[in-house]
Amino acid sequence: MADTASSPSFKTMLCSIPERFQLHISMLLLQFGYAGFHVVSRAALNMGISKLVFPVYRNILALLLLLPFAYFLEKKERPPLTLNFAVQFFLLAVVGITANQGFYLLGLDHTSPTFASAIQNSVPAITFLMAALLRIEQVRLNRKDGQAKVLGTILCVAGASVITLYKGPTIYSPAQPLHSAPTLVAWLGLGDASGKSWTLGCIFLIGHCLSWSGWLVLQAPVLKKYPARLSFTSYQLFFGLIQFLIIAAFLERDSQAWLVHSGGELFSVFYAGVIASGIAFAVQIWCIDRGGPVFVAVYQPVQTLVVAIMSSIALAEEFYLGGIIGAVLIIAGLYFVLWGKSEEKKLAAATPKAAIQSSVEHGGNRTAGAIKPSLTQPLLPQSTENV
Repeated sequence: MADTASSPSFKTMLCSIPERFQLHISMLLLQFGYAGFHVVSRAALNMGISKLVFPVYRNILALLLLLPFAYFLEKKERPPLTLNFAVQFFLLAVVGITANQGFYLLGLDHTSPTFASAIQNSVPAITFLMAALLRIEQVRLNRKDGQAKVLGTILCVAGASVITLYKGPTIYSPAQPLHSAPTLVAWLGLGDASGKSWTLGCIFLIGHCLSWSGWLVLQAPVLKKYPARLSFTSYQLFFGLIQFLIIAAFLERDSQAWLVHSGGELFSVFYAGVIASGIAFAVQIWCIDRGGPVFVAVYQPVQTLVVAIMSSIALAEEFYLGGIIGAVLIIAGLYFVLWGKSEEKKLAAATPKAAIQSSVEHGGNRTAGAIKPSLTQPLLPQSTENV
């Protein structure tokens, strides 16, 4: 009989890997997972799936996957569902599920996965702008961190404006083989958004980013009163599903639209519901918990790069000058905002220490509690979904 005790278990081997390395690998895999979602969603649209039926099936799968974990893991910490909480969850679902996913699909249908992913890099900057306008977060223009966040926001707005208003000439167009069997592009009926309004698509994507940012800002005070994050998300998925069903009942009259007509459509729905909204969401929560929200946000541009590669291969996507310039501006703005957030956290952490030291030196006349950091609300909450 083999000595099983001498052979290291998988868990032991996993624990021997440094956590920082695990975080980096997890974040890379997460970006590949979300990048695949952009491509798969565009594939589903080009195969003819309804823009109302697709999110219904996606949210059903996500809810079925998340509900058991929310019920069993948060029994003790889940507050009772009151009418006040139900109304707040319903309104958050309007912004974070229905408007967010609806605008995304409308925008993706008119543009491309790469530029949909590129515009999403502006979400942290838009979130900061909303939080500042609502006085949830203070802007310190006399400090480098405040200046960096404002500059990053301006760059993101400029980048989104360039993508929306200037398409420009084609910079790269994948060459199609002259003699080849039916390719993935032909099999799925994919391609670029020819014959559609690029500007309108970008406006829809900006609406998607505004909805996502608004959801991030509005959910923060609710999470303070309802800390059960899995249940919090499950309720929003449920109300978002109800809202999509009501909209579909009025706008989607074709009964055939509710049928899955091909394996490609089935795979698209499964990927969106299980991989993008389920597994990737769980991995993102773990990464945020271990590495922090800024660490997670830093990897967002990697997703855009992966989407560009995937779209070029699978969708034969063309790249335009305006989109590339805008993407560069948005990514630069993202890193300015993230650097500002990182510096602000360092200053906020150092201020109480300096206050304690000063209190000791001067006989304890001041307490550490009297020193308030400039940040009153975190820019990136501990629980976020991608799209």
